Amino acid sequence: MFDVMMYDGGVYRSKELYEAIEDSGGVILQKVKSAQMLSVIMSVPREDKAHLTKVCTDIGGQVRSVPLAGTEIAVVGCTLGRHHMPHPICDIAEEIRQYGGISVVMGLARGRGKATSQISAYEKSILEEYDAVVFMLGDFQHCVEFKKHLFEDINAPVILVCGPRPDGIEDYCEAIIPGVGRKAERMKSAEEREKLEEIGETISKIIEQKKTMLDEDPLFIHPAELKQLLEMYEPIDMSLRPAPIVLHLDGLRVKIPYSKHKDYFDNLVVYGHKLNDIARVYESKIDDSSTIIRIKTHSEVGAR
Repeated sequence: MFDVMMYDGGVYRSKELYEAIEDSGGVILQKVKSAQMLSVIMSVPREDKAHLTKVCTDIGGQVRSVPLAGTEIAVVGCTLGRHHMPHPICDIAEEIRQYGGISVVMGLARGRGKATSQISAYEKSILEEYDAVVFMLGDFQHCVEFKKHLFEDINAPVILVCGPRPDGIEDYCEAIIPGVGRKAERMKSAEEREKLEEIGETISKIIEQKKTMLDEDPLFIHPAELKQLLEMYEPIDMSLRPAPIVLHLDGLRVKIPYSKHKDYFDNLVVYGHKLNDIARVYESKIDDSSTIIRIKTHSEVGAR
């Protein structure tokens, strides 16, 4: 049994942490360095968790549980304008990071106004690349209820965060968290921090349900194992983009364009299989920016 935990600390002596993870048979799921600060999300054997915690403490870092580790979650506002992109969106995105997930903030091209708000099929296809989507709407109940078309038919778990609790739209999303709405300041009070924790816990429960469904027919290879193979590819290893490989529950986002590296992906061998035989590999919808890999389950690979 493996447990996932997160190290927060300095870069100094981080080599000792990497060696300890390797010696225990663990895997680094995500590593993000900013100046002299370092965050490492790791999956380690439960019997070695105490030892790894001591190593992290000895080198001056902190360790905590991260239930959203290995996920990428989109936080969506109506637009990127100041009126629709208030501080709570940034606070929610940061809360997701504190729970171990990778968060991406987005705004719709035509989300403004109750009667004119729209979402295109292209925008929905972008959101479906993520493990979950958080929609942040406003303070008017009738407006929130009218805008349910923005998140219906998205093939990913949707969590709605808004001001008043809307009626009659429970079937359009996995969870509704009222009591936030638009604010002109950061969520700093005790009550607001509790609301952020509620959002984090709700997303964690939905992700856990998705994990349980995947356990019924496990993936052919764990995304972290595939990540280790991909890291040996020089264009990925030399990439300067933050987190060049992002884990998803059922695959990965690799931040190199598929069109330029198609031959590598097509010829990569994983446990005696071509990558295309055990996964669906395709270009991200976000302007040729990355490659999406969706790993097939054991039953899908065995049915070939």
